[in-house]
Amino acid sequence: MKPSLLTFILLTLTLNLSAQVLSNKDGKYTEADSLRGSLRPERAFDVQKYHLKLKVEPEKQFISGSNTISFIAEENLSTIQIDLFENMNVDSILQNNKALDFKRKHNAVFIELDDLVETDEQGEIQFYYSGKPIVAKNAPWDGGFVWDKDENGNPWIGVAVQGTGASLWYPNKDHQSDEPEEVQLDIAVPNGLMNVSNGQFLGEKDLDNGFTEWSWKTVNPINNYNVMINIANYEHFSESYGDLDLDYYVLPYNLEKAKKQFKEVKPMMDCFYEKFGEYPFVEDGFKLIETPYLGMEHQSAVAYGNEYKMGYKGNDLSGTGIGLKWDFIIIHESGHEWYGNSITARDIADMWIHEGFTSYSEAVYIECRWGKKEAQEYLKGTRSGLGNTSKIIGDYGVNSEGSGDMYFKGANLLNTIRSIYDNDELWWKTLKDYTETYKHQIIDTRTTENFFNEATEVDLQPIFDQYLRHAALPNLQFRKENGKTQVKWVTDVEDFKMPVDIFIDGKEIRINPTNQWQNLNYKIAPEEIKVNDLEFYIEVN
Repeated sequence: MKPSLLTFILLTLTLNLSAQVLSNKDGKYTEADSLRGSLRPERAFDVQKYHLKLKVEPEKQFISGSNTISFIAEENLSTIQIDLFENMNVDSILQNNKALDFKRKHNAVFIELDDLVETDEQGEIQFYYSGKPIVAKNAPWDGGFVWDKDENGNPWIGVAVQGTGASLWYPNKDHQSDEPEEVQLDIAVPNGLMNVSNGQFLGEKDLDNGFTEWSWKTVNPINNYNVMINIANYEHFSESYGDLDLDYYVLPYNLEKAKKQFKEVKPMMDCFYEKFGEYPFVEDGFKLIETPYLGMEHQSAVAYGNEYKMGYKGNDLSGTGIGLKWDFIIIHESGHEWYGNSITARDIADMWIHEGFTSYSEAVYIECRWGKKEAQEYLKGTRSGLGNTSKIIGDYGVNSEGSGDMYFKGANLLNTIRSIYDNDELWWKTLKDYTETYKHQIIDTRTTENFFNEATEVDLQPIFDQYLRHAALPNLQFRKENGKTQVKWVTDVEDFKMPVDIFIDGKEIRINPTNQWQNLNYKIAPEEIKVNDLEFYIEVN
């Protein structure tokens, strides 16, 4: 692949992957941004359960039904905020069978409770709604419903809403800091179609009105944007991986392709179990579901639309050829089960925790299958699409992500930290301990930084600060001064220190530059020094 084409694909991917969620407006945020992104007093409750009961009418592109929301109050609550996009109708809201008054502002609904819910008490409301949800123009890059048809003319429907918000199609507390402990979905679709959602299948019921209700239930905490429906004339096949159920739902004419392509799931599980620990949602099972869009990490119901091709729809995002040895969507979106779905960032400003670690999981899989060198060559290749023009961490409290560089820059940062450890046994132990320690937890960047920092004698904090909180890479500079070759770091972070490996006369040597010029105790011209750029993602002058 020509470098120019590779760069174009990578830049397009980076922009697309982040287009749905990025809301950085150069610090110019609206009231709607704050209502969505901040934890106001009206959001002082912990969601316990969502029970969605919906009817989906493909011909009308219309949905209707209810969400029963169970919660525990963290403070005395007389008013609560539930989010639902303003184009959707609120039909009624009930508490103890009594209709409640409510007001709408932007995509938030403020509900006056009839009965005060006191601190630590459980409350419950039934939220009835209907409407035509936003249609995605190019899912999953922008949020919304996809009302498509398969090759046989049957409805084929999917939804992708990460970043845009799950409140695009169902009422919920739409903030990443709170996950329901369980979700039940009773989804009625026209007879002859199937709905596949998250968790375990509870059964189907003919409603005697031309619709069949398909019921699913998760028993693990789940992100709002992961709660999902997938409707089609699906063909189902399954297998098992130890005590984990592996279920696949595909269009009938792609059944044989899927049986061949999905053989990659078991070696992926072998790798991820070893490096990250047990699949985090064994009770809910693992599914790949064919969708009319590229893919998404919907928990226990991973969306697959890679057209049964290797790489990223037949392209190699690294330009090395290594990316064509495996199916990008299977590996990347499944990697999110550990990073994003199990370990979740409290604020989407810290979404690099999802995307950086998951992009790194691609290299982990490559290393399991084809070795460390190919894994690092793949990571190095992905740098071609990175801009390093804005910081990875976004603004907190206003529903804002940082730079789309969070994907492959985040992955290359982790590879750099591994190289700083200079001890692969320690690295793999730390990564697995991190993944298992914060299983099913909602955390932030500082928690992540502290965990990896405590495992090594090198102070990683200045390194995290430079890569995550500033746009530019650390710049390693060499010069000749008074007959001596000198080296220093140029960084935004003050008192920056980071070890780096260089080659002198073919021998790999670790040096420890600072922000001050230091003499190298080697007789060599600066231009003859080679930096180990396979393991360290830096700029060199």
